[in-house]
Amino acid sequence: MQATSTLDHPEAPPAIKSRSFKRAFADVREAWDHRELWGHLGWQDIKQRYRRSVIGPLWITISMGTTALALGLLYSVLFDTNVPTFLPYVTVGFIVWNFILGCITEGTDVFIANEGLIKHLPAPITVHVMRMVWRQVLFLLHNLAVYAVVLAIFFTSLNHPYTISEGGPVHPGLSWTIVLAIPGFALLAINAVWVALAFGVISTRFRDIPPVVTSFINLVFFMTPIVWDAGVLQKVTGGGSNDWRVLIAELNPVYHFVEVVRAPLLGHEVDWHHWAIVGAFTVLGWTLAMVILRNYRARVSYWV
Repeated sequence: MQATSTLDHPEAPPAIKSRSFKRAFADVREAWDHRELWGHLGWQDIKQRYRRSVIGPLWITISMGTTALALGLLYSVLFDTNVPTFLPYVTVGFIVWNFILGCITEGTDVFIANEGLIKHLPAPITVHVMRMVWRQVLFLLHNLAVYAVVLAIFFTSLNHPYTISEGGPVHPGLSWTIVLAIPGFALLAINAVWVALAFGVISTRFRDIPPVVTSFINLVFFMTPIVWDAGVLQKVTGGGSNDWRVLIAELNPVYHFVEVVRAPLLGHEVDWHHWAIVGAFTVLGWTLAMVILRNYRARVSYWV
């Protein structure tokens, strides 16, 4: 009997374990390759939400504009600030905050809400996260129309050095540095993906996570300089950076994510430490998300 050559029947490659970083990275890479799919689905979500509406997605812009105008005028009176500079500050802060809020709250529910697709559509689970983040990006683009209107109205108050509140820091004013908002928002979107991945996987296993996050996020809003100026803290503390009231803002990671987008859009100088903190959270967050994806990616379809 003639011996069979190993070249004729090569040995099959060893099967890759389901828990491997190779599978986790492949899931993210394949999701990006399916960008036409989640891009179309995200756009359809917008159209479906405003189906049979007369003005359609314009309601997004009207809602944002009304909220920013009302709260901007209210808090400008409470804090005795200059309306032409404080109202744009509140408006841009709300636009960025709404994007962060939507990514976090919808991220905790991203896999639960797509149970049917996960069980019947042979696609990477990261596709559903990309779809959700893309939907929030479309919301933000609609809200930028409010920023354009506010900028046109108060341009003369923002195109030179100005202060938001009396005794607060002096900001340089609008300049070419406005383009720094683009990499700032890119970092914001990149972080939104890992946040939704991490919270989404955990929430499919522990269904108490979404309401807990929703309750906690309201506290984060009031602790973040959205409707109040961070410069006020420096004024009441005499410029001390170690005062606990200043640390309320500095120890809040959301503040730094808001600032890398808001500051360039308003002509503020973006301190390097904001970029450093956002960059550190990007690296640490994606590392955590990949560990979670490696260990529990295959279980999501059973948990939903």
